[in-house]
Amino acid sequence: MSHQTDRLLRIMARLRDPKAGCEWDRAQTFSTIAPYTIEEAYEVADAIERADMDELRGELGDLLFQVVFHARMAEESGDFSYEDVARDISDKMEARHPHIFGNEGGIMEDSRWEEIKAAERAAAGSTSAMDGVALALPALLRSDKLQKRAARVGFEWPDIEGPIQKLHEELGELAHGETERDRLMEAGDVLFVAVNIVRRYGVDPEQALRASNGKFERRFKKMEELARGDGKDFAQLDLDTQELYWQRAKAQIG
Repeated sequence: MSHQTDRLLRIMARLRDPKAGCEWDRAQTFSTIAPYTIEEAYEVADAIERADMDELRGELGDLLFQVVFHARMAEESGDFSYEDVARDISDKMEARHPHIFGNEGGIMEDSRWEEIKAAERAAAGSTSAMDGVALALPALLRSDKLQKRAARVGFEWPDIEGPIQKLHEELGELAHGETERDRLMEAGDVLFVAVNIVRRYGVDPEQALRASNGKFERRFKKMEELARGDGKDFAQLDLDTQELYWQRAKAQIG
């Protein structure tokens, strides 16, 4: 174990020390820390998207601290330690790359990768293709993963026309939803089918929506800036005038 890793583990142990530790750190549980773990993972992704390597270094440290925090609590309860975590992921990576660490050689085919992962799920007692898709994933990402699992066992439209027709059907059902519950379920079906269509074009839906969110935000801020430059309050403009600013923003920043 490296000096810095050992140092971090000692810091965590001190923070959790029943007598000399930090009151806040001692009070935490797996459940209370989990939201911070998710938040740190998103902050890592954000630093990557902004190509800020200094920020990325810091955010990776924050995420590593979350791993150390969970491992320390598990060690205190006698379940496992940080060393167990490191060993398990090392074993998993070697087992998943037999062409690198084993004697298979050649290039890892997608079918072989899925075969290895399926064997892992079976060894863990999995009985369904849906098992193991984490509930805590963002809904869009989880939808994509569930559909990919279904497709691997043949439950998939034969071509893109199937989900496109289904999307029109679901939009009609959403329009005619009579209750709040009906509209909620039909709206979910619309999004679920949209994910299927995007996936069939080989596009990651989570990345696609993040890109569109960013584009909309940039254009909107540009509209507000242009309006201010003209001495106008964007929020007070009528929709037709706002649309003109939208077109100007698009022309200037794409």
